[in-house]
Amino acid sequence: MNALRNRVQLIGNLGQDPEVNEWESGNKMARFSVATNETYRNGKGEKVTDTQWHQVVAWGKTAEIVEQYLKKGREVALEGKLIHRSYDTDAGERKYVTEVKCTELLLLGK
Repeated sequence: MNALRNRVQLIGNLGQDPEVNEWESGNKMARFSVATNETYRNGKGEKVTDTQWHQVVAWGKTAEIVEQYLKKGREVALEGKLIHRSYDTDAGERKYVTEVKCTELLLLGK
């Protein structure tokens, strides 16, 4: 049961091209968003698609794969864990962020 703790698996499409940064140490970080869709019928029998957006961050070799192969619209399967963090803006506002730290990536589609 311990392997199930804080584990996220998603299949979806990239919403934009990944943003990749390289640090002085040579380590890379990639940020991108993934849309997942769920389709169901509402009470009137109409087909409804619910889209959820997920912010994803990848580091190291995974970030290099993201940089090389992922573009807007590409379908991917990924696994990772949820990360919660906060930061203060220049205006003094506290912002909260929830993102998926990607540890495994599978390219789908063509």
